[in-house]
Amino acid sequence: MSGLLDRHIGFVEALREAGLAVSLAEDLDALTALQSVTWDSREVVRTAYAATLVKRQAQRPTFDSLFDLWFPRLVGDGAATDAAEADEDSDAGTVRDSGEALQEFRDELLEALITNEEDRLRQLAGEAVGRFGAMPGRAEGESSWSSYAAMKRVDPDGLVFALMQALLASGEGDEESARATANGRAEAFTRLAEGDARRRIAEQKGPEHVARIAVRPTIDRIDFINARRGELADMRREIYPLARRLATRLTQEHHARRRGPLDFRRTVRASISTGGVPLTTHHKPKRPHRTELVVLCDVSGSVANFAQFTLLLVFALREQFAGMRAFTFVDTVHEVTSYFRPGADPVDVLADLGASASQAALWGRTNYGRAFTKFQDEYAAALGPKSSLLILGDARSNYSDLALPALREMADSARHAWWLNPESSRQWGTGDSAAREYAELVPMVECRNLTQLAEFVHDIL
Repeated sequence: MSGLLDRHIGFVEALREAGLAVSLAEDLDALTALQSVTWDSREVVRTAYAATLVKRQAQRPTFDSLFDLWFPRLVGDGAATDAAEADEDSDAGTVRDSGEALQEFRDELLEALITNEEDRLRQLAGEAVGRFGAMPGRAEGESSWSSYAAMKRVDPDGLVFALMQALLASGEGDEESARATANGRAEAFTRLAEGDARRRIAEQKGPEHVARIAVRPTIDRIDFINARRGELADMRREIYPLARRLATRLTQEHHARRRGPLDFRRTVRASISTGGVPLTTHHKPKRPHRTELVVLCDVSGSVANFAQFTLLLVFALREQFAGMRAFTFVDTVHEVTSYFRPGADPVDVLADLGASASQAALWGRTNYGRAFTKFQDEYAAALGPKSSLLILGDARSNYSDLALPALREMADSARHAWWLNPESSRQWGTGDSAAREYAELVPMVECRNLTQLAEFVHDIL
């Protein structure tokens, strides 16, 4: 019993380290739920844990990865039949990693991808790692496993075209939908293989080790600039619920602060009816104050993901501002406010702008100094005492002139100025980064993920 309790404690601690806010009360709720279910079904245990510990759907992939580490589906190679088959192959002189065996495995995998049988795909993922992903460990006699090595041999991306053709032949949608389905199934199989490799390594080195180095954090804590393709899609789905939560929270706080300063004259006059005792205080109405927002956004390749999500959230909250103007730059500034028409998706708009020749870099590399100078020369009137300036970028200017006087004039012209940097503050000032110099003129905030972005937006509104 103590071993099971230790495993539960380790699992809950790993969830907290990965970004899930698990309170002591929720921890106890999970223990209570586990006492009420049977342990003969692993999925029932998973569901009991998820119902008590997971608050948002975006946290579920991280939860599932950690659950598979602490409560693995298999031990070692799994079913004894696999070992028996391996012995038979060995006796028959068959090499399980030969070209012929690899082609047979790919044919089986294609058939399973067409039928999309989850149990069969999970079994094949484990088989792929066991047969093609085994690698010698650092210590003598020690083994390790690599899902990357296994996937290079299996090459599921190479099966996507054949899978797409099979889906089209069966009448499952048009070419675009068939391609999307094929890519989705191939990515799902890759995730299954990654999970099996983690399980094997955790069995040898402990789940804590794997959770620390291999399990991705929750979607709201993944760095924008390091996010994978599938994670970017999950982030986009999380943006609008995040905007709604922020808007609701801000509305409640604004209502709570709606009363203005004490109106002493009205309070004293009202106290006459109570013999001069001010039982009821009266307050002056508080003037609503909404600033105009000017966004200056670096859209070079190194920070493109960060710029997309920041603009997506800002434009989702545009009703919080009296007005908004947007400018993009690589080495020269372009106003793009007209592109963000009502209903437009900032991610799609930025993708279109990136493909537009009129928005392309004139000199081929990021130059913050030239962009600030151009903005001050042509768009200085956009800033004023009622406007706030928001700069988005990593402040890496390829050792060019920084145009600090131009940025100082821009910051002085605005009511407020902020700079969001998607790089860790530890990297500011390294290499061609001018973050330290720019931070002396404009307050610079580290903004690497959705959590930090939400905190910043809440603080400035």
